[in-house]
Amino acid sequence: MNFSISLNSKANPRALANGLNIVMVGACLNQNGGIATVEKLILKHVPSDIEIQHISSHDEGSILYRLIVFERALVTLLWRLLSRKTDLIHIHLSDGGSILRKAILTIVAFMFRKPVVMHAHGAEFHSTYFGLPKIAQQVLGGILRQCDGFIVLSKTWEDFYISNLGLNAKQVFVLPNPTELPAQVIHRTNVTKVSLVFCGRIGQRKGAFDLIRAFANLPVKQKNDSQLILAGDGELKQGRKLVESLNLTEHVTFLGWIDASARDELLSKADVFVLPSYNEGLPMALLEAMGWGLPTIATPVGGIPDLVTSNKNGLLVTPGDIQQLSAAMQLLIENETLRLSLGSAARETVAPFDVKTYCYRLSDVYGSVLESNEK
Repeated sequence: MNFSISLNSKANPRALANGLNIVMVGACLNQNGGIATVEKLILKHVPSDIEIQHISSHDEGSILYRLIVFERALVTLLWRLLSRKTDLIHIHLSDGGSILRKAILTIVAFMFRKPVVMHAHGAEFHSTYFGLPKIAQQVLGGILRQCDGFIVLSKTWEDFYISNLGLNAKQVFVLPNPTELPAQVIHRTNVTKVSLVFCGRIGQRKGAFDLIRAFANLPVKQKNDSQLILAGDGELKQGRKLVESLNLTEHVTFLGWIDASARDELLSKADVFVLPSYNEGLPMALLEAMGWGLPTIATPVGGIPDLVTSNKNGLLVTPGDIQQLSAAMQLLIENETLRLSLGSAARETVAPFDVKTYCYRLSDVYGSVLESNEK
């Protein structure tokens, strides 16, 4: 395994930033998805000498409602900057409309001469960025280069932002997403029906439809010896239609979106985790599954290849390759010894991603940024 959670070694961060007042701006905490999960983990486990006020800049709903949420966020940020001591602004960046919203909020922070740490999550940021007019790309790049710190989820994303948006390597911190590791996992032996689990938004980007088609391609025996469970919101109607058309109704279950406790229960009883995505940052669902000691079948996109090494702690398949995905599923259905060895290695891999360690590393980022800002 050749993966590490690291701060930029050139930044010389403080061991722990003391007595800080932080404003964190990002997705509504009640939202489904990885960014809200990361935000909640930070707020829950951040060291006691760091005070964080969270401001929701986006929530699901109508266009009018989203505009109201953003306007409220802008007013709240302005009020906070005018009325209370604020040491640093921590902004979570996704893709699509998030880019414009966060650019506006960043400019506001700059007006008050506050240090900004931008935290990039967007799995499809590159698609949005390259779809912008050249002038918009230049403006966006200029704004992001002015940020005092820039957190990315993997070395792959670090290279992207430095190469394409001109960020300085000294301002970039590689900090993969955290997870809450369960204290113990069950020993999955003598399984009579192998449970294959997918957690995420049902749709094309996460490869959910590819997964259903790959399951349909399994030999009859392997199909009867396994079950496919998909947990998540999204294009459920289209997914169910596909299952019906492939005569898989008895083998495939859609749970819809499930909360954290239901997710943990599902992963604790699962045997294999599958996430055949086309684009990713560093998916929280993958970290959580590996923490539960599950062998994973995933694709080498975003930060995943930094985390999963094929045949060591999981299996990697090419995005969109139905035959390859089906073969990987068949291999793990048939081979319990391989499932157990990959799952055990997966759990060891994510041990350094424990959220308590993550929060201390995040406080180091804060301290490093403030040190640089004071010079």
